[in-house]
Amino acid sequence: MQTPYYLIDKARLLPNMEKIAWLRENSGAKALLALKCFATWDVFDFMSDYMDGTTSSSLYEVRLGREKFPGETHAYSVAYADHEIDEVIGHSDKIIFNTIGQLDRFDTQSANHVRGLRVNPGVSTSGFDLADPARPFSRLGEHDPEAIAKVIDRVSGFMFHNNCENADFDRFDNMLSLIEQRFGHLIRDMKWISLGGGIHFTGEGYPLDRLADRLKRFSDTNGVQVYLEPGEAAITKSTTLEVTVLDTLFNGKNLAIVDSSIEAHMLDLLIYRESAKISPNEGPEEWMICGKSCLAGDIFGEFRFADPIRPGDRISIQDAAGYTMVKKNWFNGVKMPAIAVRELDGTVRLVRDFGYEDFAAALS
Repeated sequence: MQTPYYLIDKARLLPNMEKIAWLRENSGAKALLALKCFATWDVFDFMSDYMDGTTSSSLYEVRLGREKFPGETHAYSVAYADHEIDEVIGHSDKIIFNTIGQLDRFDTQSANHVRGLRVNPGVSTSGFDLADPARPFSRLGEHDPEAIAKVIDRVSGFMFHNNCENADFDRFDNMLSLIEQRFGHLIRDMKWISLGGGIHFTGEGYPLDRLADRLKRFSDTNGVQVYLEPGEAAITKSTTLEVTVLDTLFNGKNLAIVDSSIEAHMLDLLIYRESAKISPNEGPEEWMICGKSCLAGDIFGEFRFADPIRPGDRISIQDAAGYTMVKKNWFNGVKMPAIAVRELDGTVRLVRDFGYEDFAAALS
């Protein structure tokens, strides 16, 4: 298969699904796939055996969830437009408004729909300001309990989304306790509560039993159905970005240029200034792996290899599912990676390829 392409491996995806299923059974919480992180719908039938549905950030994600993923479809957006609200409601089981202003604006259209409100608890686990929902002057959710209390009869649930790649159960526990202390009197009047995503409970060594117990206690104490919205937790370590070395050079360091680009294919590496992952990343040869776009900083990272790299060599970029395929773009006209799936029996199936026609169609 010609590179570049994303390779989703169901055998690697399955352990995440099994942990989600175990957590659902032992905590009573429901799990909704966060489409903002991963929306490759070819594997939705597989994932839907272990999850309860999807949650979205836009009209198009709502439609995709309704059409492609069996189960519940939750609609959330930072702001809905007048021309899309009816369609959002028509494709969803629940609609969650970001502000009281949006709840007021679309009160008539949504009156007969299950409605929720995003609440910003003012605390989060994000160490990066760009991704911190509790940053100063945040637009993400209502923060004043007194203001929320005035509309409590018009919603049946809240969404709290304040975790970000949080692999620390104790930190999650402490923040949930803070939420209960500040908003508990309001939560107890609700029927359901979404605790959002960003809880890395499928990671190795995470105390899943403690999380299940905490979620069950929260649900029982407050009399609510708990929802989780895993994104990265659902697809972590399931996918690689397969690339080929096109050229090598030495400019104080060994450099290898591959047929891919972080700007176009793994944008979060650029945004958060992170390195890609390559395994086993050991050996005497140290190389900087570079993308082929004109951006000077289009660099996957520096890694170690057993042997010198040569043009034609294949490299597998690890953990390439989350916030990649949903963000890929046509910068520089670099060929967009195809999408392939490795089935449980080991066979690889090409799901989608992208060519010049797709590039041209994305423009005018």
